[in-house]
Amino acid sequence: MSEQASRLTLLHTRSLNFWVFCAASPVGQNVELSVQSRGQHAPNNPSLVASDRTYRSVTQSKRIPDVSLGYGRPVTELPLALADLHLSLSPGDEVVTHLSARPSLDWSRQRAMDLVIGAGFLPYGKVTKKSSGFVLRLKRIRSLPDTVGPKMQILIVGLNPSPYSADSGIGYGRPGNRFWPAALRAGLVSIDRDPRHALTHHGVGMTDLVRRTTARADEVERTEFETGFERVERLAAWLKPRLCCFIGLGGWRLVVDRKAVAGRQTDAVGGCPVYVMPHTSGLNAHSRLEDLAEHLLAVSAMADAAKQV
Repeated sequence: MSEQASRLTLLHTRSLNFWVFCAASPVGQNVELSVQSRGQHAPNNPSLVASDRTYRSVTQSKRIPDVSLGYGRPVTELPLALADLHLSLSPGDEVVTHLSARPSLDWSRQRAMDLVIGAGFLPYGKVTKKSSGFVLRLKRIRSLPDTVGPKMQILIVGLNPSPYSADSGIGYGRPGNRFWPAALRAGLVSIDRDPRHALTHHGVGMTDLVRRTTARADEVERTEFETGFERVERLAAWLKPRLCCFIGLGGWRLVVDRKAVAGRQTDAVGGCPVYVMPHTSGLNAHSRLEDLAEHLLAVSAMADAAKQV
């Protein structure tokens, strides 16, 4: 951005169907905001009600955009709002974010940190508590954002994003990865490679143990998996999916049970039952597409059974 002239930055909030225009200005000047409806309807989901107050204000301070998310909305809507912010930025972009959700018992400093990390941001500096929420300075990393929300049926938990997935914005998106073909065959989803549709229409959410992108999962340190597992535990305890499905035995064996085999586990995560299945990568020659689809059928059956309890 030139220090002499303003330019227009466009943020597109896909889940809320609004265009947010932020005029970036020289240091010390205020910035005007206009919100324009796209003329489309938000998904028929109470957690995704369109609101022109979700992105309440955008200002400029020291040439770093200042964005307010979730003003007056339930905190459960913040994950998708942060995901949209992530997808509107490029790796390395910085933003000061005001998380201003409606006050509730589940709205805390730890929750704010978990949400921004899950959305693929690196927080740095102190977290400032305001009457309306929390203010964090964030850097967008090369990663994937969580697609999670209330009333999830199944939370899919991967190891960490691959470069292809991080750059495409789609978990398991690389051609040759069998997750989406297996999920379609099992009836878990109805549209290929569309995480947002999987969440809003089928209650299938997605996250990873670690948000740092690597070419291979063995490049991730054990401590990263352990820290990420703690975040996923808090996420599951908060949003209460019927079931957590871990893709890939490696992470579960490293953190929970080194002798674990595929299938239902005796340990729970955040109070939710757990199913662990083989990795869907095309590099995993030990599992056929048919085998992976059978595992996801078992996952679906477990989630249905949990509904009856």
